[in-house]
Amino acid sequence: MFVASLACSCTYPSLLLRSLCPTFTSWSYQLKQLNRKKNRILASINGNSAYDVGGGYPELEQNQNGKLHSDMSSQREALLKGGDQVISVLEEMITLLEDMNMDEESEKVAVELAAQGVIGKRVDEMESDFMMALDYMIQLAENDQDDKRKSLLEVIKETVLSHLTKKCPPQVQVIGLLCRTPKKESRHELLRRVAAGGGVFKGENELKIHIPSANLNDIANQADDLLEAMETRPVIPDRKLLARLVLIREEARDMMGGGIMDERNHRGFYTLPQPEVDFLAKLVALKPGKNVLDMIRNVMQGKDEGADKSGNDNEDDTTNGEPAEFLGRPLVTGEKTLPVRPGMFLETVSKVLSGLYAGTDSGITAQHLEWVHRKTLQVLQEIAYG
Repeated sequence: MFVASLACSCTYPSLLLRSLCPTFTSWSYQLKQLNRKKNRILASINGNSAYDVGGGYPELEQNQNGKLHSDMSSQREALLKGGDQVISVLEEMITLLEDMNMDEESEKVAVELAAQGVIGKRVDEMESDFMMALDYMIQLAENDQDDKRKSLLEVIKETVLSHLTKKCPPQVQVIGLLCRTPKKESRHELLRRVAAGGGVFKGENELKIHIPSANLNDIANQADDLLEAMETRPVIPDRKLLARLVLIREEARDMMGGGIMDERNHRGFYTLPQPEVDFLAKLVALKPGKNVLDMIRNVMQGKDEGADKSGNDNEDDTTNGEPAEFLGRPLVTGEKTLPVRPGMFLETVSKVLSGLYAGTDSGITAQHLEWVHRKTLQVLQEIAYG
């Protein structure tokens, strides 16, 4: 089904999309124009290379197994199938709007209502091909600099995502709410209400907000799963989203009874990743201050040790030698290494800190690591909502 097939590539990141506020004009006309262009759109799908949902249109290289042609053919078929579904939605929306007499302002509301009605009864039957084709068509509209066509397609996409959100587990819904909450104090209040059982509350402008009930541990683990999916990719597509997920994970964990020492926070890796340890060792060797803070900020923004690698994937990027340790914890060696990632870095700091707290001689090193942990969270707050 649609929800299950989109879980990894579309659903979760898409929960965190900002609300669209474009200027819409001549909605019905644009719907008809888009419908007339369907043959050109579908033809362009048939003639283009493979598409990666959420990742654009990568240049594919011929591999030794000769799988390129079959992969491209299967993705073209998926795009064509999804394209037919998108066009079908547009045609039904046109049918609903044809007999209405609307001015420019009422057209916007009418189109949104039509999208809600059409997609609401189809969402359970849709497959991942629909979202793939929709993303492709939005990209085509952007390339054509056709803002009106792009806005219409984005209305459909937002409507689909809003229906999917309601079908998601409560912890995913909470993460979506938290990602749209820029103030730290407001996020903490939201987490407290979620942990207390949720309910209906008044928000800004007296609007009622429904807050689901969820377990703090489930929220932290869900954010951690999303982080892992993003940080294990060679390139981070959205640094703001990544920073928000790190903040959510850390704040949810911090609100649990035992904080960093809570046994529920022992989830995750048990050996320390080499890049994060190397960077942490460099920070610990320096006196806390502006220079160290600038180093942290650069890495969290994807610079220096945190820069995405764009070189040849076949290059030997492994670490060899005898098993290594850092402050008594084993390091991951002999594997391909990624750049320093924000979520992995804070996880490393927490693991080392918990090891120091469990001993008897934490001393100055623990204080230094606490400073690094605190400043990293401040930097991520700036990146996430700055």
